[in-house]
Amino acid sequence: MSLHRRITAAATVAVAAVCLVFAPVSYLTTRARLIAQIRSELTRLAQPVVEPGGAPPGRSSVPGAQRGAGGRPGVGDSDAGLDACAFTKMAGEDRIEAALGGPTGYFQSVCANGGVIAQSGGPPQLPVTSRVRTVARTLRGAYFFTARVRRTRLEIYVVPDPADRKAVEVAVPLSGTDAALRGLALTDVLLAGGGILLAGLVGALIARGALAPIRRFTDETEQVASALEEPRRLGEEGAVEIRRLAASFNQTLAALERSVEAQRHLIADASHELRTPIAALRSNVQIFLESELLPAEEQAGLQDAILAELDELTQLVADVLELARGARPDEQLEEVELDAVVREAAERAMRRSPDLRFTVDVEPTTIANAADRVARAVGNVVDNARRWSPSGGEVEVRLHAGVLSVRDHGPGFRDEDLQHVFERFYRSADARRMPGSGLGLAIVKQAAEAHGGFVSAGNAPDGGAIVHLSFGPPVLVGVPTYP
Repeated sequence: MSLHRRITAAATVAVAAVCLVFAPVSYLTTRARLIAQIRSELTRLAQPVVEPGGAPPGRSSVPGAQRGAGGRPGVGDSDAGLDACAFTKMAGEDRIEAALGGPTGYFQSVCANGGVIAQSGGPPQLPVTSRVRTVARTLRGAYFFTARVRRTRLEIYVVPDPADRKAVEVAVPLSGTDAALRGLALTDVLLAGGGILLAGLVGALIARGALAPIRRFTDETEQVASALEEPRRLGEEGAVEIRRLAASFNQTLAALERSVEAQRHLIADASHELRTPIAALRSNVQIFLESELLPAEEQAGLQDAILAELDELTQLVADVLELARGARPDEQLEEVELDAVVREAAERAMRRSPDLRFTVDVEPTTIANAADRVARAVGNVVDNARRWSPSGGEVEVRLHAGVLSVRDHGPGFRDEDLQHVFERFYRSADARRMPGSGLGLAIVKQAAEAHGGFVSAGNAPDGGAIVHLSFGPPVLVGVPTYP
């Protein structure tokens, strides 16, 4: 679902929720107030009846309890009851309501012995429940209840009359109240439906206006993305959120351009560096194909030269691939015992240069990184110190607090070279006379910074170069490790 539709739906649902909550509350509150008014009116109508000497206003009380056929109390004279029932059935709804009291109320008395006395001697109209008889017998427990008599809903008030030892039922029709509540319910439904529909329309307009800057921003980003070869930037204008989004996108574009540019430089530099060994290898191979005319010693030297150039070419390709690979976001890290890696690198360097002295001082250190990348970087640093050390010199290797320090006692770095030593394919004037591609320390920098580490180079006060290398905060430091 699009964001435009989500905003519209959210506005509609919010208004619908408000309507669904407040419409029933309004209806029930109004209904409760109307019922309270009716019950207050019933209490007022019943008050003269239950007071000593009182009688219903405009009515004459009927003495005694009328009895039905067979002497059973409760219905009064049968002929009169039949005439009244016949009259009310033929009268229609308005006469039925009038017969049930209308606004002035309909009165009916229930004696303690169960007899029922209707107003004006007519037949009883109101239902007499067991609870009504209990009130008549105990003269306690006035209450209200609702009943339906011939399709007319009535609100009935039952109140004891201690003076005459009976219970009085006073009823008024709820026809007017029900009509008003039906009108209120219809109004609430129409208002709720109209409000929800209006909320949907307003929500759609709000969403359209709110998302207009985002649509413009999207159009601009699509144009920029379709023309990456032509560097462009988004305008940082409009609302604060849009400006922040544009600034973030511009930073992403700048990082992407730097990455693309770095890859271009890497490819260009690699192709340039590969030309020399490939050309030399091709020349030696052509000579080797015609080497049957050369002496055996020259043939052996030619073979050694070809193998050396192949090794140099292989190393160069491996270094380029290592730089191009970089650190992947989804790369699986593992715990690496850095002290063991440093010892192994120092031992290899000792075997390659037996004329040098190596001082190794390491403490147990565990880091989270890629084992092959760490081994490659440590090997490059130690090997760089080995190659620049004079015969009989010393290489100091120290690992403390997660930082590897490697120092040689050679000529050190020139001041003009210090800021370039970690650049790809950079070689100082002295280094150009030595084998190598200029990628060793660049690989070290990439490995160090892949997971929050650092690398730095400088000169020791008493001579020689020193390189400090960290692969990020160690997991464990100073904890002995055992094979």
